[in-house]
Amino acid sequence: MNTAQSETYEIQSIQWKQLWSLAALYGSIIIGWIAYENYQPKLLVQFHFTDFSFLLFVVQGIILVITPIYAGKLGDKFRFRDGHRLPIISSGISFAAMVFMAVAFTLFAEPGEVFKWILPVLIVGWLVAMSVFTSPALSTLELFTPVEKLPKAMAVLTVVANLIYSLEPVIVDIIDYLGAPVTFMAGGVITFLSGYALRKNSLGLFKLSGGHESKPMASFQLDTQRSQYASIFFMGIVLGLATTLLFNIFPDLLEDSLGALLNGMSGNLILMFVLVFSALISLPVSSKVNQFGLERSFNVSALVTLIAMGLILIYPATWLVSILILVFSFSFTLLSVSSLPLAIQKANYYEKVFCVGIFFSGVALPDGIIEAVLSY
Repeated sequence: MNTAQSETYEIQSIQWKQLWSLAALYGSIIIGWIAYENYQPKLLVQFHFTDFSFLLFVVQGIILVITPIYAGKLGDKFRFRDGHRLPIISSGISFAAMVFMAVAFTLFAEPGEVFKWILPVLIVGWLVAMSVFTSPALSTLELFTPVEKLPKAMAVLTVVANLIYSLEPVIVDIIDYLGAPVTFMAGGVITFLSGYALRKNSLGLFKLSGGHESKPMASFQLDTQRSQYASIFFMGIVLGLATTLLFNIFPDLLEDSLGALLNGMSGNLILMFVLVFSALISLPVSSKVNQFGLERSFNVSALVTLIAMGLILIYPATWLVSILILVFSFSFTLLSVSSLPLAIQKANYYEKVFCVGIFFSGVALPDGIIEAVLSY
């Protein structure tokens, strides 16, 4: 069995302060995306950019697929040059917060015909900034958690993500009440503060290892495992496809299939219950992941998720969808909890952040394609 480089300081248990800081940052990222997706169509209409919506979605897809890989390369470079990956995370967060503020002040100023062209530039800049720090930030999961407890730590992030997404209608109402300028200003502040908390708590942990993520001993074994790039990218695509269909296709389909059975309940409300249910079972499911193993958990959950999605799309009969949506909820949760830890496990010690970037590049690919097709 391949072994990673030995360290003078090894994490023996989940570092909860650091993990909750990461969860807070992850939550702010999700809220930022909700705000972006809510206001992007409105801003395109307001500033007469609707003719460029397809191009913007194409550019968005390209950025979200390519940038995580480049950010991962930079993250690994900083790991071995400066001792940790925090510089690339801090730079991306600061840039994203700055762009948030710039968008807010641009909207406050209500730019004229000439200066309105700064808005799409800022939007593209925000997309780049968010992509630059997201994968390096989430790759820190391995620093705060023993290998055998990665599924449990990932379950915490899954709970945070699913609960926030389940509250999206409420968040959108709050965003609409605040208005675009205040929303983007608040987004900048929240992103910066959560990023600052992650950096502060991480640096406190690194002091235990001499100011580095890990410090090599005089004698050590090199990690001879080759990073499994194709497998990691494929895992990202599977999770990305499931997530994209869940948010973009399932609401209307669930409303058509189950709405009458559930007294006219809207598809978005049904989706909310699916996400809450997924959040509630995430921690118990993480225990099963440890029991079955990451590889087996991912393979089974990926197969079941893809089959369930395919049957729901092909034969959306009420009785069948009622059963399959429960099956999908379990398998999707298992997939969410196991995929990123497995991607980290399949990465060479020296390419951890790069491989996490490859994983999130795969996650972004299905959404980029579907968003572009729907906007065409």
